[in-house]
Amino acid sequence: MSEIDTKQDAIKKPANILGFRYIQYIMLFTILNIAYGIRSILSVAVFAMTESDPPNKNIPTYPEWSKKKNLMLSSFFWGYICLQVIAGQLAKNYGPKRFMSASAFIGSVFCMLIPIFGAYLGYSGVIVCRIITGLSQGFIFPCVHNLLSAWTPIQDRAKIGSFTYAGGPLGTVISLPIAGLISDSSFGWPVVFYVYGALGMLWSVVYFFLGSNSPSQHKSISAEERKYIEHGVPNENMEKVPTPWKSILTSLPFWAILVAHCGQNLGFWTLLTEIPSYMKNILHFEISSNSTLSSLPYLAMWIFSLFMSPVADYLIVKSLTDVRASRKIFNSIGLFVPALTLISLTFVEQSHYILAVVLLTCGVGFNSAVYSGYNVNHIDLSPIHAGTLMGITNTVSNVFSLISPLVVDVVIFFSGFEETDKSLWTIIFGITSTVYFVCGIFYIVFASGEVQPWNNKEESKQQDVELPKCGDE
Repeated sequence: MSEIDTKQDAIKKPANILGFRYIQYIMLFTILNIAYGIRSILSVAVFAMTESDPPNKNIPTYPEWSKKKNLMLSSFFWGYICLQVIAGQLAKNYGPKRFMSASAFIGSVFCMLIPIFGAYLGYSGVIVCRIITGLSQGFIFPCVHNLLSAWTPIQDRAKIGSFTYAGGPLGTVISLPIAGLISDSSFGWPVVFYVYGALGMLWSVVYFFLGSNSPSQHKSISAEERKYIEHGVPNENMEKVPTPWKSILTSLPFWAILVAHCGQNLGFWTLLTEIPSYMKNILHFEISSNSTLSSLPYLAMWIFSLFMSPVADYLIVKSLTDVRASRKIFNSIGLFVPALTLISLTFVEQSHYILAVVLLTCGVGFNSAVYSGYNVNHIDLSPIHAGTLMGITNTVSNVFSLISPLVVDVVIFFSGFEETDKSLWTIIFGITSTVYFVCGIFYIVFASGEVQPWNNKEESKQQDVELPKCGDE
């Protein structure tokens, strides 16, 4: 199948600038912002939670939890990896809107319960809340991919996809300093979880009324805007299209996305969960300044994405590259540049803290290019099954997200280094760089930008096989 026509003159853009599609994009951007905040705040709040001499004696702290820090940080992903594929199937078959609202609400409730569960059940209570929050957030990415597939015109795919998913890094930018400031204030660290839990619950209510599964199901959208969105997108009734599991799992372009996604997650979450520790133990910043500087790389990530994603779409729309080449170019920028900056960081002395912050900021900033690379490539390969593809890759890749905080503990165990030793971070950054390089090269070799034959209904019917039931081998 040839690549989709992406020329701008294929269909006119609606005259109404503030179309209903933008409400959907903003809502998706916002939930990713809040969701990343919910999953990220513990990486800063944990220092206040385990403080042996807190500034406010009325706020409970648990110094005995300090050895369980990485265990608590990784527990989110124990739940997060469980329901992704099922979520993709449910979103495709029944529509993603209600699943998005419900999952956001449940995850937010258990975010608010962390201080309470921690008080009564110890660090195990925190882990329980994080696991349930992870389970609920497992619905978000597959649902977002389904919604982007339905609501995004082909010629805007990289731009809108990047804008939406960049809500995650921006959520980190906002949440880390907020978590640091509140944790250092008289309010104390529990308020961090109350604030983000309340925001998520509010979003879920608003989205229930403003969200829509697709343009065809929106009651108020104009015929002109709907035609613009749906032009060139397969209009099969998705719930009637069986999922071609065999074709998906034997597709090298799909495996290219999967491998890139795995490498990205290991690197991204290693940095997200460990940058505060690196700042505190190596660069010697206090909690409040630590949280602000820790968020700086993710501010750069958000800003860089605003520039790179329009360029990615421009190259395709102006026929300067095809979809495949554009995805490979930006995915390579997103993985190789961070790898090079992390290698460079291993040569920076502890006293040159400004250079260290600049390198971290540039590395994470350029990492945003993957939003115009593998991250929208699921939709290129199969608009119909995009949510399921995202569910599969996000499930497998988040095994690496789960592992990433524990890698530090493993290296400490075998090397004997502590988090205050520069040599420990040289090993961690070296491992991360190697993973980035290997996964980036695999993507270059095997990625595609074409809609795959198994996206079609006829092919799907021929290749459909049942998912094994729980307990089956």
